[in-house]
Amino acid sequence: MALPRLKRRREFLRVAERGKRVGRPGLVLQALGGTGAPLRVGFTATKKLGGAVVRNRAKRRLREAARLVLADPPEGWDLVLIGREATVSRPFAELLADLSGALAALGVKGRR
Repeated sequence: MALPRLKRRREFLRVAERGKRVGRPGLVLQALGGTGAPLRVGFTATKKLGGAVVRNRAKRRLREAARLVLADPPEGWDLVLIGREATVSRPFAELLADLSGALAALGVKGRR
């Protein structure tokens, strides 16, 4: 099942300005709690990563990791997952561990 998404630029900027941020080798996670709404997730990758093919692959891997780790999504959070250079080449199990660790560091309750 797909997670509800952040789609508008202003939503991403709100999370970046007001939320907390933690980095892991495979990704950067920004989280804004207390929204009172169901969990929403946004995915982004900058042009520093490479061309469109590389950026899209990074975002696909992040979407799948979020789908697995957030199978039982917590309420009231807006999350933004930002791809890094290692997102594309990192073993998927380690990418899952990166996401789980980042969620735990920010106090977001995930299932994994």
